[in-house]
Amino acid sequence: MLRHLILVVALYAPWPALYAEDNPPAVAPNPEAALSTALKTNPLVHEYTLDNGLKLVVKEDHRAPVVVSQVWYKVGSSYEPTGITGISHVLEHMMFQGTEKYAPNEFSHIIAANGGKENAFTARDYTAYYQQLEKSRLPVSFELEADRMRGLTLGEEQVSKEVKVVMEERRLRTDDDPQSLTYEQFNGVAFISSPYHHPVIGWMDDLVNLRVEDLKEWYKTWYAPNNATVVVVGDVDPDAVLTLAKKYFGPLKPSKITPPKPRRELEQKGIRRMVVKAPAELPYLLMGYHVPVLKATDKDGAWEPYALEVLAGILSGGDSARFAKHLVRESQIAASASAGYGLYARLPDLFMLNGTPGQGHNIDELEQAIRAQIKRLQDEPVSAVELARIKAQVVANQVYERDSTFAQAMQIGSLETVGLDWRLMDAYVERVSAVTPEQIQQVARKYLIDDRLTLATLDPLPIDPDKKRAAAQGGALGGGHVR
Repeated sequence: MLRHLILVVALYAPWPALYAEDNPPAVAPNPEAALSTALKTNPLVHEYTLDNGLKLVVKEDHRAPVVVSQVWYKVGSSYEPTGITGISHVLEHMMFQGTEKYAPNEFSHIIAANGGKENAFTARDYTAYYQQLEKSRLPVSFELEADRMRGLTLGEEQVSKEVKVVMEERRLRTDDDPQSLTYEQFNGVAFISSPYHHPVIGWMDDLVNLRVEDLKEWYKTWYAPNNATVVVVGDVDPDAVLTLAKKYFGPLKPSKITPPKPRRELEQKGIRRMVVKAPAELPYLLMGYHVPVLKATDKDGAWEPYALEVLAGILSGGDSARFAKHLVRESQIAASASAGYGLYARLPDLFMLNGTPGQGHNIDELEQAIRAQIKRLQDEPVSAVELARIKAQVVANQVYERDSTFAQAMQIGSLETVGLDWRLMDAYVERVSAVTPEQIQQVARKYLIDDRLTLATLDPLPIDPDKKRAAAQGGALGGGHVR
């Protein structure tokens, strides 16, 4: 299941740290100029829409004779109604279990025979499939993906088998993982009416009662060319890629896609607290504040998500950030502590903080220490030196990501699929660089308040040594496809 570990860490850490550089770079005198130099080496991005509604985005990168091909569907756990949660993830598994043309698992065997790597992932806002190949093998990827976009077979026996695989995956990664279990329970309290209430892998009772007919209807509804974006990055000719897309995806019939209803989160009326009791070695604290994301802000508030992004970096952007310096090294109240925020979600989300108390300290002390750091941000503007360091990390991070064809494709695909323009990835550094100390203070005062706060505490219970051994011996699940 964890065949591509780096991808799993990047996508499925409960709250991504803004930057995690252990040795931050020297402060650039002009971050925008530094990135501008890097951007000049990047080729143009080419965008097309086929007659059936499929969107194709091609980015040239001729540094190596390789290509990354990704197919993104606008469907994930946040599209799922109560009763069939986890269905998007189960369908992701089934996409490798045969079509009218190819036998179960033959897709993976063909990609491997062509010297490539392939995998898939399901998230709250999308489901995506990808291959990494030598550039001349791109037609293989397109042929296979086009075939399973409309030709999937969903047999009773195979579906039953894969649902059991997902159920076991859930037991291993959530039910028997105390921090993951706490995070899942936390989301169930932090989100009431928002579909982010549901876990991506689904509630166990819904998985038990999932029917083949449910999967067939879900597949028919969402897996269509006019609900998909194909992203290609690598040593390719855009016109040739367009010709291939027309050949393989062009004949597929579109569907009538009804966008999901808003399902907006209810306004929170006060602080929420919860305790999760589970076998664990250490206590654990989760804190989440309801905040806006870029898609849900108007023109006047468009700067706020970028200020929140920088705020997360100030708290936990590397060893020189405030949590590492003050909570871990100096006071040792925390054995670990981090903050994270994702401005590109489809729906309003949470600004997350988490931590584990240091030896001799408890959860209450850790909570108060984190709150003290938040109050400091509310009371004191960030210094110019500290802010410049964070902005320099932004530049370094962006330049590093542009060295990876896979990361470039991920940026394009995720933005497009949540309903944002992929061009925002090129505006990111400029907008982060424009954030001021006053704006950081303003969002801290506006959003990091108790009326927006949910806290969850993991209260450790004794660990069964037999279960601990079983978890340590747990093998890969689900045919090697990431969650």
